[in-house]
Amino acid sequence: MSMLERFRAPKNLELRDKDAGATPLRDDKKGKLKNGELKERERALTAELTAEVAKLQEKLYAARDQKLLLILQGMDTSGKDGTVRALFSQINPMGLHATGYVAPTEKEKAHDFLWRVHARVPAKGEIGIFNRSHYEDVLVPRILGTLDGKDLERRYAHIRDFERMLAETGTTVMKVFLHISKDEQRERLQARLDDPEKHWKFDPADLTAREKWDVYQGAYADAINATDCDHAPWYIVPADSKTHRNLIIAHLMLETMQGMKLEWPQPKADMSKVRIDN
Repeated sequence: MSMLERFRAPKNLELRDKDAGATPLRDDKKGKLKNGELKERERALTAELTAEVAKLQEKLYAARDQKLLLILQGMDTSGKDGTVRALFSQINPMGLHATGYVAPTEKEKAHDFLWRVHARVPAKGEIGIFNRSHYEDVLVPRILGTLDGKDLERRYAHIRDFERMLAETGTTVMKVFLHISKDEQRERLQARLDDPEKHWKFDPADLTAREKWDVYQGAYADAINATDCDHAPWYIVPADSKTHRNLIIAHLMLETMQGMKLEWPQPKADMSKVRIDN
């Protein structure tokens, strides 16, 4: 079974806290390695995989006939920023386009909810990363009670159509849900409070969302079930372990890009006859 098959969102997904701590790629079955050694091994393996991703990204950038969009969703502290730092440090920044989504501005709210998103999708030759995305526009309004059932279903349909349009025009779409447990989130939020240099990352709104944990989990599961398609698949990645999370996503990225069948562009002339005389 490929990694893409292994972590593809199952039908009728239910998000359970106990699954967030899974480490299915760890092979230390006899328990001989310490936790720090396991993490170091995962960092090394992730670096090897991201080096291969970087090679494929160079082909993508050179050929400029395909695009890749990686969508990262998850509860606060699930590791969206950390994933970007770990997986894309070796990528040529000229071919990388990252977007972080916050609450829409008044101008953005005056348009349809996908208006601001379409302007940020990757161009030919680019890898685009969405740190949060248009899925916030079905999750947050649902939690706040500002979308009724019909409007919610309509937005799910718009998302499916939007992502199908991207796929049909050369964009490979992969969507990753970083599945963190409530206990792990508590530890990470407390770590931010305990470190003055991380206070800037703490938002009191995170506590409000935490109070509605089960509601958010249900909303995420419903959104994933409603929008998981072969042209825009969802992958569920256990995220309590940061190093294991990064290793899984590196595997998913590499397999996805290998499936794009990337090739170097044809030269503009016969290079075998070109000589540099001086």
